Amino acid sequence: MLRFIVRRVIGAIPVLFGLSIILFLFLRLLPGDPAEAILGQHATPELTAQIRTTLGLDQPLYVQYVNYLVRLLHGDFGSSFVDGKSVADTFLVRFPGTIELTIGALIFAVGLGIPLGRLAARHPNGWVDGIVTVVSLFGISIPIFVLGYTLVFVFGVQLHWLPALGQSDPRLGIPQVTHFAVIDALLTGRPNAIIDSFSHLVLPSIALGSIPLAIVTRITRASVIDVANEDYVRTARAKGLAERRVDDRHIMRNAWLPVATVIGLQVGGLLAGAVLTETVFSWNGVGSWVVSAIQNHDYIVVQSLILIFATIFLFVNLIVDISYAFLNPRIRYS
Repeated sequence: MLRFIVRRVIGAIPVLFGLSIILFLFLRLLPGDPAEAILGQHATPELTAQIRTTLGLDQPLYVQYVNYLVRLLHGDFGSSFVDGKSVADTFLVRFPGTIELTIGALIFAVGLGIPLGRLAARHPNGWVDGIVTVVSLFGISIPIFVLGYTLVFVFGVQLHWLPALGQSDPRLGIPQVTHFAVIDALLTGRPNAIIDSFSHLVLPSIALGSIPLAIVTRITRASVIDVANEDYVRTARAKGLAERRVDDRHIMRNAWLPVATVIGLQVGGLLAGAVLTETVFSWNGVGSWVVSAIQNHDYIVVQSLILIFATIFLFVNLIVDISYAFLNPRIRYS
């Protein structure tokens, strides 16, 4: 197992290195100039040239890349072109919001998707299966921003059931200790603050978790149906085992592998989808920061965030692969 983990970690190094080169070149091929974005309407050729020199953008591309790579190897992600703040410091402030939103969406997708998939698998080709299929297709076909604005309009503007924007009500004065809105609210010990933080999390979690919900539902259904037709399941039923025991010990235990795989892969999708979700719901996370950085041509911020997300995605995939050995004892890594 240890050798497998070391191999995977070493194999991730050239992937991240190649990604850094592609990102560096691609971002600089995009139209626009960071110096002009910083100066705005005050941009003149002289001021623009001065800003480019200050930022090091007048140097050859290979020199800029080497300087960026050297900083990365020293654990320095650089500073924003726009506000001069350290990317690492700003990331540590904003990332908890994205993690909180991702966890909320994952709980919604997995907590509802697996029971729906199991329910559909128990009634294949029936009306229950048809309803679940329609719901899953509905969730996977609607873009996140369309569903997000719809939820805001219906539940936030028209019905006033749930707050539509932000992570908490600023009038409550919740101190930012951990930058996790729910945890900070829990630390206050005030019921109104706790309810407020959870209510702010509901709509964006539903919007972000809609596509993973559909995928988890479909994969669970297909995996359960496939395993239920195996010989050892029929043998267990022929021995007179209770249906619940057959379902838990024989069907779901073997159906977990593809479900665990797709759940792990959805983490990367949730981080990517957070860009749109955070923009729609004015969520103070990394996603909205990426949008702002792209608009301002803030190369350093965009490069660093995508590399960080890629590292997280590779780490999650490694955790999923390791979990296979625990979900299925027949799997061994050598």
